Amino acid sequence: MTQPISILLCALGGEGGGVLADWLVDVARHAGHPAQATSIPGVAQRTGATTYYLEVYPLPHSQLQGRLPVLGLNPLPGRLDALVSSELLETARQIGNGLASSDRTLVISASSRALTTAEKMTMGDGRRPEGPLLDVVATHSLRHHVMDMASLCHQSGTMVSAVMLGAIAGSGLLPFAQAHYEAVLAGPSSSAKASLRGFALAFDLVTRQREQAQYVEHVMKPALPAPSTAAALPSDVAAKFPAALHPLMALAHQRLVEYQGPAYARLYAQRLERLLSAEASSKDASRPVTAETTRWLALWMAFDDIIRVADLKSRASRWDRVTQEVKAKEGDVLKVYDHFKPGVPELAALLPQGLASRLLRWDRARVANGKVPWSMPLKVARHALWGMASLRILASLRVLRPIGSRYQAEQALIEEWLGGIESATRQSPALGLELARCGQLIKGYGSTNERGKDNLLHILRHVCGPASKVPVAEQAEAVARIRQAALQDEAGQALDQALLQHGAPARPVKEQPVLWMKNPRLKKT
Repeated sequence: MTQPISILLCALGGEGGGVLADWLVDVARHAGHPAQATSIPGVAQRTGATTYYLEVYPLPHSQLQGRLPVLGLNPLPGRLDALVSSELLETARQIGNGLASSDRTLVISASSRALTTAEKMTMGDGRRPEGPLLDVVATHSLRHHVMDMASLCHQSGTMVSAVMLGAIAGSGLLPFAQAHYEAVLAGPSSSAKASLRGFALAFDLVTRQREQAQYVEHVMKPALPAPSTAAALPSDVAAKFPAALHPLMALAHQRLVEYQGPAYARLYAQRLERLLSAEASSKDASRPVTAETTRWLALWMAFDDIIRVADLKSRASRWDRVTQEVKAKEGDVLKVYDHFKPGVPELAALLPQGLASRLLRWDRARVANGKVPWSMPLKVARHALWGMASLRILASLRVLRPIGSRYQAEQALIEEWLGGIESATRQSPALGLELARCGQLIKGYGSTNERGKDNLLHILRHVCGPASKVPVAEQAEAVARIRQAALQDEAGQALDQALLQHGAPARPVKEQPVLWMKNPRLKKT
């Protein structure tokens, strides 16, 4: 008997999964085929996904002689013809539910990731490795197409729903011509034209993959699209470093030019040159110490401050992204409010050291007297002229950033870290590499960022510095274990235990004010 073609669509919030389901139903009806769709709404922040289940009958109404097929409302394990997902981990999760099968299911998935809450909470790099996820897709699918949908969306200027539709059309799963899909997407609006561009890119990509699969039957790994054009690294800088470092250095160079200017990006390259020189005698041609420092140094040098936040929030690309996310059409009124709550540390960071110290002492005195730290809640209308002007004026203050106390303090800490890496590398490349890896301790903002810097400096000064009591031969292993302990818990108890186990002192206890709070439930007598 002829069976309906079953498709499960998986999308995250705001990605247009419902629009994609409607498009597929419209395509089927445009081609004269019976179709039915149901949806199961999820929630945001990756605690669930929104899924859409469709069944399309492969025969048109003209061949059914007035009869109508009975279509199902939900997918059955092992009976799914296609699983289409916009996120790699979500694809693996649905496969883990038993929906896909190696003898029947076509899997179309994005190669990109949206980090889960658990991955973001990890102190270090909590991302799940992609290799096992790709293996799951390859093992539990009859055939599969994994592609960089985010890149296709960026190239075409559309949402991922149009790209997913193009991938489905290019897979040949449904008995519809390309014209049927394009007729549903067609329209005079700019969004319709962008959807057609995204559809065409994905359609062509999947079609090429199908043609290649005819010649290479036993290829089990997905064919990924060509990488997008990378940022350019100046030729004079590129000539000084191994070719393997160029892609990441190019991204870092571009980020730092946007952050502070070309001179700041040159300082980044000069700092890496010191490390490259320090490991010149190393037998490892890949220069692992310099390679490990490349990323962490760029992230540390581009630390978040008020100027950086204002710049990001006032960019045209952010307005375009918000417009797409809320699906605002031409003529719609869109208002965007940004909420800020800068405190004394954020304001003091922009002031010279003398003024910043006075302001910080004043705020500490407030807290010592039982008051809450001073802050200034702000609500800025990004869509209004005055709101946009205020953000751009604040972003333009980057020329004054070098005289700020935060900038000077960060540069001093960076130099101390790099000096420790350079000295350790000349003594022991293994120790230099472990100190370079300690750069991952610096992350987040506020107290999290300060705690990470304190942990790194404590390791640098007491585990492998001149005052260290740890034997030189054991310092590399000690730094590795202590760094892993620092990433285990936010309170730092595991870190202190690891420090003591390797003969280093525990971190000093910081003073914290004791605040007395009144119980509002107690009545006055």
